[in-house]
Amino acid sequence: MMQDLETLGCGAEATVHRTKYLGRDAAVKRRFPKDYRHPELDMRLRSSRTKNEARIMAEARRIGVRTPVIYDIDMNGCDITMEFVTGRKIKDILDDDPSSADEICEKIGATIAKLHNGRISHGDLTTSNMILMPNGEICLLDLSLGTTVADIEEMGVDVHLLQRAFTSAHSGIEYAMDAIMDSYSKNMNNADDVLRRVEDIRARGRYT
Repeated sequence: MMQDLETLGCGAEATVHRTKYLGRDAAVKRRFPKDYRHPELDMRLRSSRTKNEARIMAEARRIGVRTPVIYDIDMNGCDITMEFVTGRKIKDILDDDPSSADEICEKIGATIAKLHNGRISHGDLTTSNMILMPNGEICLLDLSLGTTVADIEEMGVDVHLLQRAFTSAHSGIEYAMDAIMDSYSKNMNNADDVLRRVEDIRARGRYT
């Protein structure tokens, strides 16, 4: 039986706790029931999203993008028990040391390009969902809104959301977004198509 040690995060649909699993440090993501939904519908939604997130995490690791290793999935409780990834959130690093932005942002761009080259979208790309590990590798967290066999639109939405989130969270170093986009363009196979779609998405937002 697992024993929760501390709460790592709480969102609209799930909580994440640090725990122990078979003697190893781990994290468990729990999708909690929503009282306003019919119980059967609620269970279907939570189990579907749990299964989807686990599948995307595994697929991302298969193509070489670092995500937490999954230890266990409880479809009845809608829990995913996974590796506790050591390192720091990139948001915190950039807040504490803006001078590191160019190097880190180059890694961010390359990581997103690798994800998109594998036709996977993240769905919620922010620097709060990225961990810089001690070995310098970026680990992506919270892929619950992602998709596999992603199309240009979904990749464009990823990039657009990251641009908006980065500008909002790191208002003093907006210039570092250029490093992300330069690295993305160098490493992404059809970057021009994605970036054109980003402009389309931005234009739609202005006129709606």
